[in-house]
Amino acid sequence: MRTTKRRPLAVVATAATLALTLAACSGGSGGGEGGDTPEASELGQVGAMEDYEVGTTFKATEPVTFGLMYRDHPNYPLKADWDILTKLQENQNVEFDIQTAPLSDWQQAQSIAIGAGNAPDIISVTYPGQEVPFVAGGAILPVSDYVEHMPNFQDKVEKWGLEADIDRLRQEDGKYYLLPGLRESVRPMYTYAVRKDIWDQLGLSLEPETFEDFKADLEKVKAAYPDQYPISDRWSANGPLEATLNVAAPAFGTIAGWGFGEGVQWDEDAEEFVYAGATDEYRELLEYYNGLIADGLMDPESLTQEDDQALQKMGSGQTFAQLTNDQEILKIRSTLTELGTTGEVAMIRVPAGPAGDIEGGQRLVSGLMLASTAAEEDDFLAMLQFLDWLYYSDEGLEFAKWGVEGETYTKDGDTRTLNPEIDQNGLNPGAPKSLNVDYGYHNGVWMLEHGSTDDLDRSMLRPEVVDFVESMSDKELAPVAPPAPLNELEREQVSLWQTALRDHVYQNTAAFILGQRPLSEWDAYVTELEGKNMQQYLDVVNGAQQRFAEANG
Repeated sequence: MRTTKRRPLAVVATAATLALTLAACSGGSGGGEGGDTPEASELGQVGAMEDYEVGTTFKATEPVTFGLMYRDHPNYPLKADWDILTKLQENQNVEFDIQTAPLSDWQQAQSIAIGAGNAPDIISVTYPGQEVPFVAGGAILPVSDYVEHMPNFQDKVEKWGLEADIDRLRQEDGKYYLLPGLRESVRPMYTYAVRKDIWDQLGLSLEPETFEDFKADLEKVKAAYPDQYPISDRWSANGPLEATLNVAAPAFGTIAGWGFGEGVQWDEDAEEFVYAGATDEYRELLEYYNGLIADGLMDPESLTQEDDQALQKMGSGQTFAQLTNDQEILKIRSTLTELGTTGEVAMIRVPAGPAGDIEGGQRLVSGLMLASTAAEEDDFLAMLQFLDWLYYSDEGLEFAKWGVEGETYTKDGDTRTLNPEIDQNGLNPGAPKSLNVDYGYHNGVWMLEHGSTDDLDRSMLRPEVVDFVESMSDKELAPVAPPAPLNELEREQVSLWQTALRDHVYQNTAAFILGQRPLSEWDAYVTELEGKNMQQYLDVVNGAQQRFAEANG
């Protein structure tokens, strides 16, 4: 059994969660407030099914066309003849009037279209919190008013106990404006990739119990290879060790890196928000990584180098570990092959830390917004039914992920197998076709960035990834902060504070880890944060949380 020192946990959250948390307001898990939910008879009826419910395959009663703002991914650019579009037209009677925008400009394109009032009905690939800037202008729809007509969505929320998560999407008016992707469970994806052959040679475990145990393993690697750094890391382009600190932070009881967001986290003991970058837990996280640098266990260039440099170092055998995910590990392996390095790479279980064996992550993932004008369409009820079927029914989720049984995959019991000529996620390496590139399936626009049942989510994972996910399954999920809805004036007030504080935290995070600033100056650093309006920021956030709590009992 894994054991570790425990301390009172502060709530940790990802950047997306913080964005929605600061803009959320509770009021129940169903529709809007005060009986706002329109009756089906009040909505446009063209194409709508009369007896649509959980288990019903949606097919519009006559052809319908929905406007769609489509994020065009360079790895699988949109094709008009994709099989998914053909099948939706044939089997669901649905076509799309597509407005595309490239991945590189996606959020800007969303903002321009919504701000100009000409966004199409369905605005895809929107992460929780990204809808907040558009609420006040009235250009996006309060979808909570209409989920009464989405039985699969409601069924998943109830079965998976997502009511509190959904409530954190609510704005000051008690409504929410995003249809999120729903996950049955959090799925871990990031951890360290290590040279398994070196770990085996030295008798090291791929499941280190704690971060201190992992450091001890790195010390043994350093002793065996004294002229090399065990770790040369990546993902520091927009901040120091953004991915690495994000993964490690929950076990240290804090938020960091990609998960730092707006910097606030909930202290359960004090019952108030604190600024993460000024906490003892954050300092302890930096002390750990400073120790890796100081002891020669981590390459100091990890905080400044390009990702390709880190890949080249590991691929050439100069280093033996770096952060990865279940897809990027394939890139590490291909780099080893390209550079002629003999070695085996594997993912370790993320260790426990001072705060416990804690895992971060969320069950609400990328979803979609609806333009406010969509409710005026004569086929609006059919649109709601279609979205409910495609994104929230078991049948629709499987279709979007795997395609059509007998055409793109076969199924034996609960086991799905891609046809041998089709690859996805490295399941059929070298196959001439790709499920997303050539058919349009397994596409974040159609499957809400992997919102899914556990079974379906694991169905397309390589065996090694399933093993990693299962190794993480006994971790405790970090709790999430209570809602603290800021009004529009408050959001404007704190925006400059947030930026200045975050910039100072990131600058000093790098300096402390690299030893350019000694950790003995921590108190002086906290004083500097106070001089950048840290307490004023916290007063606004805590005031919003108290206001919410009083209004909702």
